[in-house]
Amino acid sequence: MTDSEIRHSPAAERNRDPILAQLQRLLPPQGVMLEIAAGSGQHAAHFAAALPQWDWIASEGDAASLASIAAWCRGVANVRAPLQLDLLSDSEGSDGMNKTGWPTVATGLQAIYVANLLHIAPWDVTPALVRGAAHHLAAGGHLLIYGPFIVDGEPLAASNRAFDIDLRQRDSRWGLRRLSAVTEAAASIGLLLREAVPMPANNLLLVFEQPASAGLASG
Repeated sequence: MTDSEIRHSPAAERNRDPILAQLQRLLPPQGVMLEIAAGSGQHAAHFAAALPQWDWIASEGDAASLASIAAWCRGVANVRAPLQLDLLSDSEGSDGMNKTGWPTVATGLQAIYVANLLHIAPWDVTPALVRGAAHHLAAGGHLLIYGPFIVDGEPLAASNRAFDIDLRQRDSRWGLRRLSAVTEAAASIGLLLREAVPMPANNLLLVFEQPASAGLASG
């Protein structure tokens, strides 16, 4: 491992403690967590160390990030080896329902966490995320999504408006997502929005829940 392989995200450094406080409030004492788009690995290392009874699975679509995740998490006993995961690798049926989930991920997870992904990905990633979450979460499990969103009926902060414009100029498929659209996509697959927690820097932490009557056994 070389220093050049260890990545650093200033945003992850800034937001890790406010997010951790919410995880400690929302999560049960123990379980299995899948972190999606773990990036540098800073969140995985920080959160897993603070939640030692949780088995943490950090994943990334970008294979080049796996070495950085492993480096940040070295010595944190409850973090598994990082997993490469393409959210669009699930099998979607003609009715839009997820049939087999993500091939490399077990079912029966207590929580799935993702930060700052939906606005830097095509819209197709959002329904793929909620389909996969519905398939892999245990009954009563939570999908936790952190990032900036557009909330209908509320003024968009100037910083978020400028960020949205910049994103769309960089890639026309990117941009802040409407909370209503994300909620509708989740509800269509059975995940219910329980909370939209205001966070620093005009972000939200969305808390979706798998109904107690849903979910699959561990596999």
